Amino acid sequence: MIVIDGVDGSGKGVQTRRLLQSFVDAGEPAILTREPGGCAAAEDIRALLDTGEPEKFDSMTELLLMYAARRSHLRDTIWPALEAGKWVISDRYADSSRAFQGIAGNLGLETVESIHRVVVGDFEPELVLILDIPESLALARARDRGGNEDRFEKKGAS
Repeated sequence: MIVIDGVDGSGKGVQTRRLLQSFVDAGEPAILTREPGGCAAAEDIRALLDTGEPEKFDSMTELLLMYAARRSHLRDTIWPALEAGKWVISDRYADSSRAFQGIAGNLGLETVESIHRVVVGDFEPELVLILDIPESLALARARDRGGNEDRFEKKGAS
């Protein structure tokens, strides 16, 4: 499993698609997925998280919903793909929870890690790439993308 993470507008989507295409071109079986989401149950949770006003959920509720989505994603998509010998490329994973709920949400990394261990166990991706770009560029890209702001963008936690 390879994860590409970073702030909104950092190019995660572009890079995950390019990486998937590289695997396809090399004849390697691979899937592209995302968090939150990646399976029916997790996409339902994503819709719940993305809509409404910024104060709809506190940080702990967000964290618990994220890990409910993550568990379903692992069970229904990631683990079966890995067992079938496929590469899994994910747009976001646990580092987003560490950043959004742990740091920005003031829960602390210890709280996030405690829940992570219970929900995920000792599973970790083979590689995590974090795209780091200037905030001004990320904001400009996100703005240029258009569309409606989701709940996280309204909070300013991108």
